[in-house]
Amino acid sequence: MTGSAQAPRIETERLVLRETRATDFHACARLWADERVVRHIGGQPSTPTASWARMLRFPGLWALLGYGYWTLETKAGDFVGQVGLADFKRDVTVDIDGVPEGGWVLSPDHHGKGYATEAMTAVLDWADTHLDAPRTCCLIDPDNAASIRVAEKLGYRGAHAAKLGEADTLVFWRARGG
Repeated sequence: MTGSAQAPRIETERLVLRETRATDFHACARLWADERVVRHIGGQPSTPTASWARMLRFPGLWALLGYGYWTLETKAGDFVGQVGLADFKRDVTVDIDGVPEGGWVLSPDHHGKGYATEAMTAVLDWADTHLDAPRTCCLIDPDNAASIRVAEKLGYRGAHAAKLGEADTLVFWRARGG
């Protein structure tokens, strides 16, 4: 797929999904430094340098793949987190190469509000319209019950136990169109 210059702006009832900007750095660094956020995502809080590197990947995904991550905020402009699709070329024991991988990371201040489901529904609706991919996947820590519930609401099924590096993970699949 030919890349897109940047993430398209998408609005839902309560949220805005938009391109990541340099001005998002401090909010992003706080998000990824929070132990509650990374508990099921590798377990180690990120340094500001690692958070900056992560942010720099987002425009690259769009340029190279034509899809990627959005910065998520409320319509009032409050930073919520990051959501999207990627191909991170992960070291996982199930073959997901070339399959867009859904992901969502929200600030704990915004957990339990349905924002992950609302935002990822918009992401997957966009993907179903704009990508040729017959399916997407998501990787979730087996102990992350909240994200498993979100994945199921989004239509992800068929959890397969796998290894992501040395860590246990579950790989879920969603056919195009849910």
